[in-house]
Amino acid sequence: MKKTALYLIIVILFGFSCNRKMSPDMIALDKISNFQDLFNASLTHGVECFRIPSLVTAPNGYLIAAIDERVPHCGDLRDNRDINIVLRISKDNGNSWSKVKTVVDFPDGQSASDPSMIVDGETGHIFLFYNFMDLDNENGIYYLHVTESKDNGESWSEPRDITSQVTRQEWHEDFKFITSGRGIQTRDGTILHTLVNVTQNSVYVYGSKDHGKTWFYKGTPVKPGDESKIVELDNGDWMINSRDKEKTGIRYVHVSNDNGDTWKTRTDKQLIDPGNNASLIRYTSVRDGYNKSRLLFSNAKMKDGRKNMTVRISYDEGKTWTEGRTIYDGPSAYSTLTVLENGEIGLLFEKDDYSQNSFVKFSLEWLTEGEDKYVEPR
Repeated sequence: MKKTALYLIIVILFGFSCNRKMSPDMIALDKISNFQDLFNASLTHGVECFRIPSLVTAPNGYLIAAIDERVPHCGDLRDNRDINIVLRISKDNGNSWSKVKTVVDFPDGQSASDPSMIVDGETGHIFLFYNFMDLDNENGIYYLHVTESKDNGESWSEPRDITSQVTRQEWHEDFKFITSGRGIQTRDGTILHTLVNVTQNSVYVYGSKDHGKTWFYKGTPVKPGDESKIVELDNGDWMINSRDKEKTGIRYVHVSNDNGDTWKTRTDKQLIDPGNNASLIRYTSVRDGYNKSRLLFSNAKMKDGRKNMTVRISYDEGKTWTEGRTIYDGPSAYSTLTVLENGEIGLLFEKDDYSQNSFVKFSLEWLTEGEDKYVEPR
């Protein structure tokens, strides 16, 4: 009898274990492994590296991924004679992608770098910003350009120079640039983005109130600041999350309740950071009929060293953050987030080295290990 009872217990436990392993819910919460290398220099003849990713969801649901194509070497705009802006498009929620397409390509000695995009939800247009330099004639002088797509990223307009509209003349020789990644559109239709004046250790907000016909900038410097992201909070405040130029291992948060005229600044010791460009986006808002308001944040979650790509959630408009979930624990740097049409989360980030830039998508349920789930708005 004792042997029979023991045998039954073993069979029951084994069956329970097998059922746990085979459970679809358990499988769905496994570690991510389905990375897609969208831009890989080791597989691209004549290109030394791809850097600085940008990712948005177009009005029709297409995913658009843009990046620097750095041809001769991996150096930045100030010392690289041939950087182009290229992109790929997915028409099926990131399952497959188009071939690499060149959007901006100047003659040798003139380079374009640091793409960022903003989707205008009212017109359906998409703006792609980048920084330009003519290394032969004005080495060290930064110009800020924008190009526009009216067909969900399939084609783009001739670039426009908006430097004089979003900066001051006295900044002409300053080290300045538009932050890579993405900007936002507020509830009243205003387009907002950030640019950095490294010479001043400041961030400035710029934007458009007429769907990109003209551009303005807010004259108040946001300090300290480096590459930053901006979101609109549920109460209408603007919040900027910024990397620390001094690389102290934390990030800065700046909040304005008067449309950028004044700012209150604090450090956020929860968001440890090695001094890297991160991503911050709105996932859901109760004001849009969702059951919860959520912000998403991605970065290399380390105080030192660019590795451990992690995505976190805030349920209280950026006051506190979850510990998050590791997407990739190896070397990782710049990242950019977007929300897919079906509520999944898309992430494009620099992985392993600057030759690989990988896309991955996952559900809110996976991100929270089953504690939260995406629900369509009422």
